[in-house]
Amino acid sequence: MSSSSSRHLLCVDVGNTHTVLGLWARDDGWARPWRIRTNPRTTADEYAVFLTPLLETRGSSVPEAVAICSVVPAVTQTLVEWATRILGVETAVLGPDDAGVERIRYDDPWQLGMDRLANALAAYARTRAATIVVDCGTATKFEFVDSEGTYHGGAIAPGLGIAGDALFARAARLYRVPLVAPARVIGRNTVHALQVGLLHGHAAMIDGMVARIQSETGVASRVIATGGFARLLAPLCRRVHEVVDFLTLDGIRLIFEQRQEKKNKSNELSK
Repeated sequence: MSSSSSRHLLCVDVGNTHTVLGLWARDDGWARPWRIRTNPRTTADEYAVFLTPLLETRGSSVPEAVAICSVVPAVTQTLVEWATRILGVETAVLGPDDAGVERIRYDDPWQLGMDRLANALAAYARTRAATIVVDCGTATKFEFVDSEGTYHGGAIAPGLGIAGDALFARAARLYRVPLVAPARVIGRNTVHALQVGLLHGHAAMIDGMVARIQSETGVASRVIATGGFARLLAPLCRRVHEVVDFLTLDGIRLIFEQRQEKKNKSNELSK
């Protein structure tokens, strides 16, 4: 695949709870991505059984390359085996050096989850301005990228789902409730009180963290929300400007393209 083309690139974002896969075509952009459960016990052959038919529904049974961003090493290895042995295509597991460590102010870039960096770079490519990304997934993660496109770091908090799980597991008289936000923040029954605490409480945490990041940086950054809970939480937030559903996938694509450009330049210099 050339540096100028990402046609039929399969991007894979492996999270702790879900794995999101998206097929990018240069002429058409993103086909609607798929979300599957992350399971470290799934084998490469099992991926072949259910992922290959999914690719065929998008008109590409074999992409030209696969770019992987993963926080689950066991799944990473299996996906690489599926892509290389079964699909037989170029496969890249992305790291900080692919994104350009000179643009990263994290103390140790190699401890940084690549999904976080992908979000920051995709957000900057979208806004070309200082931006805060709020990724509402298993964890709720905050990333700050400045007006020059340099990533500075962020924060990680328990996500909405696991916060609820912990509460229901430890409090004997409390029980699971639908994740629906009541109109009022003063709950008059236990169901509403739990819903308010979980949803409005999490939204308030997001607004509070965004405000603190903006105060510390001295910049009224644009705020983008993404992740599985983003559309549920963003309407309850006062500081989120927009929701971008598959921001991480776009960041994976951009980092892969940067990787290809570096690779091509290196090959030209070695001739």
